[in-house]
Amino acid sequence: MATRRPLVAGNWKMHGNRVETAALVATIRHGVDAFSVADVAVCPPFILIPLVAEKLAGGPVFWGGQNLSTHKSGAYTGEISGSMLKDYGCTYVIVGHSERRTLYGENDSLVAEKYGAAQAAELIPILCVGETLQERESNRTEDVVARQLNAVIRAHGVSSFKHAVIAYEPVWAIGTGKTATPEQAQDVHRFIRGRLAVMDKSVADGVRILYGGSMKATSAGELLAQPDIDGGLVGGASLSADEFLSICRAAK
Repeated sequence: MATRRPLVAGNWKMHGNRVETAALVATIRHGVDAFSVADVAVCPPFILIPLVAEKLAGGPVFWGGQNLSTHKSGAYTGEISGSMLKDYGCTYVIVGHSERRTLYGENDSLVAEKYGAAQAAELIPILCVGETLQERESNRTEDVVARQLNAVIRAHGVSSFKHAVIAYEPVWAIGTGKTATPEQAQDVHRFIRGRLAVMDKSVADGVRILYGGSMKATSAGELLAQPDIDGGLVGGASLSADEFLSICRAAK
């Protein structure tokens, strides 16, 4: 079985200003310097990426975008292309976050297109999949996650996951303070890996699958101890350097 290096990525969403961000990344960079058990990344709002890139350049922390356009360039007011993110040193970009799917109507087909646009720009997409509370209570979790994965596999092939990260984020646990139990999370992570393994076992063994959904320092240890959970896509807790670094340390 492939050895998977953990990844902890902070999704700052629409938070931050120049002063807060400079202080936050300085503390995170200093804290990450002290250990090397996991890859660490932060995904700030677009407007703060240049500042983050400047503060993190040459250090151990990666950075990325929260979204990208399907287009390379052109008359698309308000959009940001993958090549623009790459130009500012981004390594990762979040694709298909549940807030993009629910608030902005991004369907599976569009998410798959953005995934491809990310890889075409030599970025690593962090593909988000997950079910709503209604879907979980209807025992449709696996059907929903399979559908979301299949859209990408049909468009780009299972081998594309050699250059991607998957994040399982139960929608009912995002920003609600609720967290899936370690067993619930592991069940879905195992399902995702198993589904890929049917098509390509080496890809399945190598792909990193993160848990996203109100992960905190207090819950990170048990979640990250599960065999198929390879890190976290961290929301609110990534805005506190101490909390975020505690999660990063738990990834060992």
